[in-house]
Formats: sequence, C-alpha cells, structure tokens
Amino acid sequence: MTASTSPALMALLDGLFADAEVTSKAFMAEFEKYSPAERDAMMTTKDYKGFYGRAKDVHLPVSRETGKLLYMLARSSGAHSIVEFGTSFGISTLHMAAALRDNGGGRLISTEFEPSKVARARQTIAAAGFSDLVEIREGDALETLSRDLPDVIDLVLLDGAKALYPDVLALLGPCLRPGAFILADNANWSPEYLSRVRMAGGDYISVPFPDDVELSMRVAPANGGADSAPVH
Repeated sequence: MTASTSPALMALLDGLFADAEVTSKAFMAEFEKYSPAERDAMMTTKDYKGFYGRAKDVHLPVSRETGKLLYMLARSSGAHSIVEFGTSFGISTLHMAAALRDNGGGRLISTEFEPSKVARARQTIAAAGFSDLVEIREGDALETLSRDLPDVIDLVLLDGAKALYPDVLALLGPCLRPGAFILADNANWSPEYLSRVRMAGGDYISVPFPDDVELSMRVAPANGGADSAPVH
C-alpha cells in the first residue's frame, strides 16, 4: 500500500471532493451571472483579492484526474522539493504530499492569502498525517515565495490567481532544475503565462491537457534563462 492509496487518505479526499462539488456549484452559479467580459476581467486582473475573497468558502480544487496526475509526476520524477501556489482547502496538497511520503520524504511549500483557508488546509494536512512534509505560508505569494526557497525545486503547481502565474514562475524559475515539471491549472486565463512556457526555443517545453491544464517542463539550466531575473 502507498500513501496515496491508504483507506484513510482516500476517505478524506472523497469527503473533500464531495464538499467541493457543493461549494463550487453554488459559486459557479453566481459567477455565471456576470457577462463574459466581466468574468474575464475578474479572472485576469492582478487586483485579485476581491474575487478570491468572495470565494473564501469555496474549495476551487483541481479535478480528481489532475490530483492523480500531480501524484504521478511527483513520484515518477522522484520529487523531494515541491512548491504550490494556491493551497485553498488542501486537496492538491494532499496528492503531492502523499507522493513525497512515498518518495521517502521532502518538503512542500504551499502559499495561500485567505486566512480561513489556511486554517482549514492545515487541519486537513494534519488529519492526513502530512504536517511534517508541508509548510503553508499565509499571505501574498509574491512575498511568501520571494524568500527561503529550496535551492532546487522538482515540481510546481500553479493554482492561485491566474494573472500572477507569470510573476510566480519568474520567482521560482532560478530554482527549477532541468526536468522539473510545472502544472498550471486553468491556464487559459493567463495568456501571458502560456506565451512564456510555449515560446519556441525558450526554457520550457509545454503541452495542454483537457480542463485547461498546462503541463510544462524546464529544459534549460536556470542560470541565464528568461526566468533568472527577479520580479520588479
């Protein structure tokens, strides 16, 4: 038995996904009342705190399939160092922490600006027995991920404010080893990010998956690459 297939973790995830279906359905019903232009503005602006503040009780999780993909990527790459942008209630965090446990240990740094979600996620991580593997940093990701990063990062999940994807990638880029994976959920809301990772001859190779998931891999050494410069 692996950490990902333990009955306790599977039951915990089933409960979280069931709750997520309820909260997400209600939230999306409200979201769809806005015009397409209004929805685009809410999702692509860097003034994201109003939108995500309204979603403080909404899980906004990755799909079950994406959760499994995250586990597979972490296990197959032997990941020991993972960074997550957008903890929410911790569903994706559980999948990646399980991979770290099955890889023999490591460190997962996750960041979330909504205090109530941080508290709930920490409870979830503790219930799964992964507290020794996971550090959740509360606050703006452009601040929380600007310091005390691992020298080498093996895997990144981007699942926070979509407009910040390029800036977060720039922060983490110098630490990404060649072969490191970056999975961006709902990446279609961040055309600047997609342009960066899909650029011919750039530092990444990238492929889209269903449900607006973009999977990219670092192919160039960090020193001297496009993501070596700090964010200003």
